Amino acid sequence: MSTGAGRSRSRAWPRLLAVTIVTVVLLWAAFTLYTVGQPLLGAIILGLATGFAVIFGSDRFYGSRFIFPGIAAVLVFIAFPVIYTIYIGFTNYSSSNLLTYPRTIEVLTARGTVDQTTEQPFAIAADDGEYRIWLPESGLLSDPVTLTEEETAALSPAPAPQALLDRREAIALRDGLSRLTLETPDGQLIRNAGLRSFALVIPDYVQTGPDQLTRNDGQVLTANHDIGFFQTEDGQAVSPGWRVNVGLANFERIFTSAGIRGPTVEIFLWTFVFAGLSVTLCFAVGLLLAVILQWEHLRLKPVYRVLLILPYAVPSFISILVFRGLFNQNFGEINLILEALFGLRPNWFTDATLARTMVVIVNTWLGYPYMMLLAMGFLQSVPEDHKKAAVLEGASSIRVFFTITLPQIIPPFLPLLIAAFAFNFNNLVLIFLLTRGLPDIPGTVIPAGKTDILASFTYRLAFDNAGQQFGLAGAITLLIFVVVAAISYANFVAMRRAAARRLGRSA
Repeated sequence: MSTGAGRSRSRAWPRLLAVTIVTVVLLWAAFTLYTVGQPLLGAIILGLATGFAVIFGSDRFYGSRFIFPGIAAVLVFIAFPVIYTIYIGFTNYSSSNLLTYPRTIEVLTARGTVDQTTEQPFAIAADDGEYRIWLPESGLLSDPVTLTEEETAALSPAPAPQALLDRREAIALRDGLSRLTLETPDGQLIRNAGLRSFALVIPDYVQTGPDQLTRNDGQVLTANHDIGFFQTEDGQAVSPGWRVNVGLANFERIFTSAGIRGPTVEIFLWTFVFAGLSVTLCFAVGLLLAVILQWEHLRLKPVYRVLLILPYAVPSFISILVFRGLFNQNFGEINLILEALFGLRPNWFTDATLARTMVVIVNTWLGYPYMMLLAMGFLQSVPEDHKKAAVLEGASSIRVFFTITLPQIIPPFLPLLIAAFAFNFNNLVLIFLLTRGLPDIPGTVIPAGKTDILASFTYRLAFDNAGQQFGLAGAITLLIFVVVAAISYANFVAMRRAAARRLGRSA
């Protein structure tokens, strides 16, 4: 027994060593994330480190080792992005509020105005890996500096050094020069004012209190932690600002600001219309083609089947870009044909109704093969006896389809239709590649287009705009998440009821 226990311990040592190393690395990563201002992700990594150490370090949780990687992936790649996005929706995070409060103070106090009357040219002397700054007009030479970090060096009278770098070599050191401060014999601090000169730089802002800055014109700025900006006495905000929690302010903007509420409601309604039309048309076209392909007298069925499935086989982004060229208003083949036949040249990309029609047409083309493949399988499961009995009763082919075939394939189709609706609800790729949301909705204070759906609208709001508003985009994303969650729940209920019906019939 003791020999077996000794062997078991000897086998456990490599595993425990590996667990210790991985746990230490994860703890170090969690601490690093916390120190760089990512406490939420750091907390998740800390939890993963604890779980990894417990589950893989003890034999009591041997069974949990097989599901732990999946749980870790869900936490890092699904839970964290969702939680972080929701959190952003309650902040003022934007292109004007990217920094922390201490960093904002550093940026503002680092700004300065060059006193052009004190500008003087400089040269650089190299000496065994160190450098000296030479000011020929005043005959001053600096102490040795490395030009690799923030440095302050004293200037003192000295003769001109022998080995001076040429202008090209000096320009290569511009990053280090920008971090260098030189102190003249009379106590003035001068900084690099360009590629050719040093000068006295007057700070634009000086911190004069815990939440107070004074501008060089005497104006006092006070930190407003409710909006994340320093403000002048008359309430003018000074950029950059810092991130603060604003509660429900972003949601209030969505529902109360006319310039935001109007386009948001319009895009919200169009998203439902777009998803509904896409699912309906894809289902109708796919089912119609599946019924035609099942006609027993149709010749060359394999050829037709391959040709009709081709849109599903070609990557969607290629098809979308091809359609963008086909619908080109000036040189597209569709307009050339319409002009030749009917004298029409529709403005597909500038007219809102035509642009939305184009989007639905392209999405139907991309989606009908999937519905056709499903319908071909479901049609096979409809009993022929039911159809023959209806025909013997005198029912027409159309009536047989709508009273016998369609009611029997709808229940298994329903969960897939709901899933397709949820997919099209967030079909960002189609909108982004085909129209980019254009044409724009007039009279808005945010980027919003007539063909935008909520996903593309949120993307443009967060990333495709000079005034990127991540907080507002996060609030809209939360609303999208709620809607998609409701659709997913409906999908679950539909699947459960369809399964119950099948069980009832089999019983």
